[in-house]
Amino acid sequence: MQFFYIVRSGDTLSQIAGRWALPVDSLIAANNIGPPYTIYVGQQLSVPPGVDVYRVKAGDSIYKIAQLYSVPQSVIIEANRLQPPFTIQVGQLIKVPPGNPYYIVQPGDTLFQIALKFNVRTGGHSNPELIRQVNQLASYDIFPGMRLIIPYAPPGDLGLIAYTSILGATGYDIWVYQPRDGVNIQLTTGLGESYSIPYWSPDTRKIAFVGRNAILYIASLEGGHASIDQFAAGEGQLLSWSPDSNKLAYTNRNAIILYDVSTHQAERINQQDATDVQWFPSGTELLFQAPDTSGISQLFRINADGTRKQQITQNTGTRYNHVRLSPDGAYVLYTTPGASISIIYTLELSTVRVTEVKGGPLAKNYFPFWSPNSSSIAYSATAFDDKGYFSLIRTTGRQGENDRTRAISNCFAVPVTWSPDSRKIAYLSGCNNQGTASEIWYLDTLHPVPIRLVAGGAITALAWSPKPISGARRTYTNPNFKVQLQYPGHWRRVTEERYEGQDGFFQISAISSEEPIHTVCQNEAFHQLQPYGSQPRVISGQVQSQEACFIYPSDDQPAEMRGQSALIVRYPQPIQIEGTTYHYLILWADQNHINEIGSTLRFL
Repeated sequence: MQFFYIVRSGDTLSQIAGRWALPVDSLIAANNIGPPYTIYVGQQLSVPPGVDVYRVKAGDSIYKIAQLYSVPQSVIIEANRLQPPFTIQVGQLIKVPPGNPYYIVQPGDTLFQIALKFNVRTGGHSNPELIRQVNQLASYDIFPGMRLIIPYAPPGDLGLIAYTSILGATGYDIWVYQPRDGVNIQLTTGLGESYSIPYWSPDTRKIAFVGRNAILYIASLEGGHASIDQFAAGEGQLLSWSPDSNKLAYTNRNAIILYDVSTHQAERINQQDATDVQWFPSGTELLFQAPDTSGISQLFRINADGTRKQQITQNTGTRYNHVRLSPDGAYVLYTTPGASISIIYTLELSTVRVTEVKGGPLAKNYFPFWSPNSSSIAYSATAFDDKGYFSLIRTTGRQGENDRTRAISNCFAVPVTWSPDSRKIAYLSGCNNQGTASEIWYLDTLHPVPIRLVAGGAITALAWSPKPISGARRTYTNPNFKVQLQYPGHWRRVTEERYEGQDGFFQISAISSEEPIHTVCQNEAFHQLQPYGSQPRVISGQVQSQEACFIYPSDDQPAEMRGQSALIVRYPQPIQIEGTTYHYLILWADQNHINEIGSTLRFL
């Protein structure tokens, strides 16, 4: 839910943002304020998460702290669960929210306007229904003075965010979040560990990760997984997919391993103490870090067949950490010297020119991640250690230009990831007392208001899919009906022929009639029980080069039918089931999914 600050006399956007160490453009975007960026006394402003902790000094009181932040004392008392006489101690950390967790309805407000103003939008469109649901309103009618919780809405973007979480009952696992509709899908069951990091294949069909017992797994979005190797220790293993998604590169037992996921054959390139192996975009060369003959950390490149090893750098200092090749193969980033001090550098491969990224104020810069278009780097920078640690979510150009803070995470150090279009960033937050993150947040760099996507359960890693696919799919195969299709991955089996989710369903059967398809479709569409309403639409077509028709319901279809539509397709060859011959397959699905599922239908 969003928090709302009430503007007081003398306030400016810059001052309000500064109290919680926020970028002012984030505050502007959170309220969709346009030039000349004026605000007025009594206005309610949604304030994004910031540095909402204050360390008590000698002479402080709840009243003084409330005055410092221009918030009611009650807000601080409630947030810290203080009891009368509300005494506080020097050195104590006090939580100072930017206001109340609700919006007070003003004269002339509508749910549509409120949703639009405070970024409750999905796919760029106002989502007032979400506000109505969260507040359990019987209708869209609201009145002045009403208190409304303002939620965060799924942004509607394409692509998927894989993350490691303990949300389920089986411990840490790989989950997938769909920004399109806010659905979370558990991809694995009992295979993950807290250190598991998901690595997407470029075709966005598979995820590799090191899981339980340090075993290397490959999980498919269509269902199923395979274990392919085991490490002495599971933490810190970088996995790199070849550009064609056929091979996985990693280091193990003093060698670079190239594992072919289709043939299940592994090639080995001996290389002592190599780490951070990655494919160049050509698919014929690899980058890696290893010590030179003097034991000093260097970067190398080598052909995938193990020939033509070349040393790239002439390092004389400390070890290169977190080495990452840019997607276009032109730059490398790394951090050095270690964990307590971590500075990001970029190296241009054509010139071997090294550039230092300015980074955060404490020189603790972690998890740098290239944007897919190779133009930018996102990373987290630990800051405000006197207040229990927060992280600045920052972006910079590949030569350290335009280094700036985009958002605040209340965690010590968190991984970040870019969307496929190189415009949005997702990051972790929701830490308590320097613990593990429990939330995934998102922001659009062109409209930088943080939006919470996932909350609940420990979350340790995340990665956005490299392609903007609409959602995770699973493959359904029925040998009796001799058909295969794909369906939304979060739907669950009801019977062998039916799968359902909150947002839809599908079911298959067969029709034995030998009549022409036009007659079969009319008989189904205008059944005497009117399952598609009184005036369904029947549209002829072809599926898999076979005669077919779609049946879409009319507006008076009964609500309990859940928008049921149908696809009828003539079998290439009639099938036999328990002695009966069937000439047609019929697929039922809700109206929102019938075309999408029907397009994946294949006869076995």
